[in-house]
Amino acid sequence: MNSDQNLAATVTWADPHRQSACAAWLYELAPSHGVVPETLRVASADASFRRYLRLDTQTGQSLIVMDAPPDKENCEPFVKVSQLMKTAGLNAPEVLASHQAQGFMLLTDLGDRTMMSAIDSENPQANHALYMQAVDALIAWQLSSKPGVLPAYDAALLQRELSLFPDWYLTQHRGLLVEGKMRQTLDSTFQKVVARNLASPSVFVHRDFMPRNLMMPVGAGTALGVLDFQDAVYGPVTYDVASLMRDAFLTWEEDFVLDVTIRYWEKARKEGLLDFEDWHQDFGAFYRAVEWMGLQRHLKVAGIFARLTLRDGKEKYLADTPRFIAYIRAAASRYIELKPLLRLIDEVEGADGVTGLAFGRL
Repeated sequence: MNSDQNLAATVTWADPHRQSACAAWLYELAPSHGVVPETLRVASADASFRRYLRLDTQTGQSLIVMDAPPDKENCEPFVKVSQLMKTAGLNAPEVLASHQAQGFMLLTDLGDRTMMSAIDSENPQANHALYMQAVDALIAWQLSSKPGVLPAYDAALLQRELSLFPDWYLTQHRGLLVEGKMRQTLDSTFQKVVARNLASPSVFVHRDFMPRNLMMPVGAGTALGVLDFQDAVYGPVTYDVASLMRDAFLTWEEDFVLDVTIRYWEKARKEGLLDFEDWHQDFGAFYRAVEWMGLQRHLKVAGIFARLTLRDGKEKYLADTPRFIAYIRAAASRYIELKPLLRLIDEVEGADGVTGLAFGRL
């Protein structure tokens, strides 16, 4: 439970009708769920149009209200994946009540302390036990996988995500004309990336499995909480471990990345999740696949962060794009098939990080 008592005045509403609808709904829930509507306060927001509000109950506990405008967000995937995670034994928010027409949901509260807030970024090994808990949660999630339950992470979706890089990062952010040799290089590279990643075995994929979306255990015997899972899909087994160790907001030296990834690999192969080609006996082969999967994610996220800044006015995200350019460079420098992409990045960013001018500008 959050001990601060910032009351409803701290919750601002762009639409007064939505504010009234939320208040009316909470008062309806008061008898059955014991909520105290007057204690409503901001808990957090994410990169989408969703936000999370916290309120107290008459028994002294706290619950979460998801505010997801139905014209911008669809709550159905959240409800579905929440149930899948509960079935898998994960500590995910439980949906206690919902008003789908208005886009409100009442959820159990996993606390206000993320794994990210508990990490000691200066001392990687101090975080080892936390990452092992994250690995255990990931393995449990993957072991519960079934085909045909979640949307497929197929070629069309992978390509659509990759297109965010030229559309938003290169064109909108860098002001470049993506045509000619640049277009050919990107198209050729994207085809290779998609083909490599689709070759991997498929499991349930959280799609943003990282410390900012994991919550510290509350009380003895509880596991890490898992949030922000509504975009889950059925796709490459390499995705979530790449997301965990090549973080959007935190960079580790490769020895720590390798250490945790090896621990994941050892657990996953024992559970039969990596019975593919020689992955179950050759960590190097598996790690190469993780790098190719990570590359797809980094290209996508660089585009998303540019879009969040330029379209949605969330400027803080673009400040983290150098981290993704560094990830892209690191992966592209290791594989001969990716050398054209490395040259392109060096031209755009400058080999020393200064923007290059070889490509035409808008």
